[in-house]
Amino acid sequence: MLSPASSWLTPRRLLMASVVVALITITLKTLAWYVTDSVGLLSDAMESLVNLASAIFGLVMVTIAARPPDDDHPYGHHKAEYFSSGFEGILIIVAALGIVWTAVQRLFDPQPLEQVGWGLALSVASSALNGLLAWVMFRAARQHRSIALEADARHLTTDVWTSAGVVAGVALVHFSGWLWLDPVVAIGVALNILKEGVHLIWRSTQGLMDEAVEPEVMATIEQTLAGFAHSRGETSIIRFDHVSTRKAGQRRFVDLHMHMPAAWTLGRAAAVRTSVEQALMSAVPGLRASIQLLPSDVEAHFYDEADLK
Repeated sequence: MLSPASSWLTPRRLLMASVVVALITITLKTLAWYVTDSVGLLSDAMESLVNLASAIFGLVMVTIAARPPDDDHPYGHHKAEYFSSGFEGILIIVAALGIVWTAVQRLFDPQPLEQVGWGLALSVASSALNGLLAWVMFRAARQHRSIALEADARHLTTDVWTSAGVVAGVALVHFSGWLWLDPVVAIGVALNILKEGVHLIWRSTQGLMDEAVEPEVMATIEQTLAGFAHSRGETSIIRFDHVSTRKAGQRRFVDLHMHMPAAWTLGRAAAVRTSVEQALMSAVPGLRASIQLLPSDVEAHFYDEADLK
């Protein structure tokens, strides 16, 4: 059950907030780079540009995912969120390569840093803003089961750690005089966000490949079905098999076969099936259950042998 505050903090509203925060942090970090001429702070500002593009694309995809099913998309548009995650991962990788290119050039032509105090203050302020938004988005992502929110929150968290590393590196350059350390820090930042980009792309591909639900969700489904399974002696009165699941954005789907005595009337069998479906959907928020009724002595062929060749 979502609290009133959580219900108000929808994925769409949070991504709109992410766009605004990205604009603010771009301004702050660009100023930090301008006053210091630090390539490390430049790399931090470039990542914020990625934040802005990602938030805008994520907002578009979440809006599409919220559309109701139609004739062309009878199962809804929930997978649109996976495109947001994949796109964000690609942008992160591009930004990382750009940072490495700039840092390598500066490594062979070190430049002194200026007005370090102002630059670090601006970078810390922008990081605090990103950190606060990421914390809110992580909580909302779990409650709304939104991979687009999770992707943006992960990127913001990466941005915070990136900024922390850059601030530490720039401060060390200032006090030690090791000018080569500034581009080295920038390369370290690039490698860190490159790893995050690859992770996001992997997550999006798994979602588009109809990945099964999480183990804890599957355990809940099995526990719910066990509450309806019934046997008399060695004979099963009600049993379930061929349980298959998949994820699609915020939605979870489960398909299964329910076996019951052939002597039961269709009305009685349908009533039990309705009870099982309602119990499953109550136990797992966002779940859509589809149950096929079969007599106890009938086994359905789950796969066509021709499809396995």
